[in-house]
Amino acid sequence: MIFTDTHTHLYYEQEAEKQAQLMERCFENDVRRLFLPNVDVKSIAMIDDLVNKYPENCFAMAGLHPCDVKDDYLSMLDEIYKSISGRKIYAIGEIGIDLYWDKTTLTIQQDAFRKQIGWAKALGLPIVIHCREAFDEVFELLESEKDERLRGIFHCFTGNLAQARQAIDLNFYLGIGGVVTYKKAGLDLVLSEISLNNLVLETDSPYLAPVPFRGKPNESSYLIYVAQKLADIYGVSVEEIANVTTENSKKVFGI
Repeated sequence: MIFTDTHTHLYYEQEAEKQAQLMERCFENDVRRLFLPNVDVKSIAMIDDLVNKYPENCFAMAGLHPCDVKDDYLSMLDEIYKSISGRKIYAIGEIGIDLYWDKTTLTIQQDAFRKQIGWAKALGLPIVIHCREAFDEVFELLESEKDERLRGIFHCFTGNLAQARQAIDLNFYLGIGGVVTYKKAGLDLVLSEISLNNLVLETDSPYLAPVPFRGKPNESSYLIYVAQKLADIYGVSVEEIANVTTENSKKVFGI
């Protein structure tokens, strides 16, 4: 049984011993594939360091997080794009639109999002989307970019059934993490109408820890709690959740 965490910032832990312990706990819980979303220029080196330590387990992405799209975003995009050559990356991410923290940057967020979608299409890579309080804006842009090359993952999907179906119709998998274990989230009701074949697992560690760790730092080893919740929703074994979602991740990332 192999679990795949399609979205973890485990590299944020820079103390070597603690980082090694995080990875060891992953292996103890059969979490053996970890995909690392980039957020800004400085995180590139942190991701590469973890990939170099665990080349069979950790896989890099490249992208500018929408919350990091500021006045200097064009130069940041240039640096991130230049970093792609000579490195193996498996997705452009995490990218998208976030209107929770700052609505005034919407225009430049949209521009950065569109430019990075262009990278992904040119490179034949999926995108990993960050969408917070911006479903309408994200879908409007995706619909305008829709073609056979547009594909990827809706990271931390927390939308309604109509939004889930629209994302799937656009050739995206839904990234399901700790929120599915929250009683009032309602995500379990949405997923009960969606095939497991459309889902991948994620933690978004160190954020959004599942029950029973809600409110505490998250880690990739906690993916087992997300899997157990999905097993309950779909009435299948945890092994089946691991097998299907890992196969889905291979379809997305090509590895």
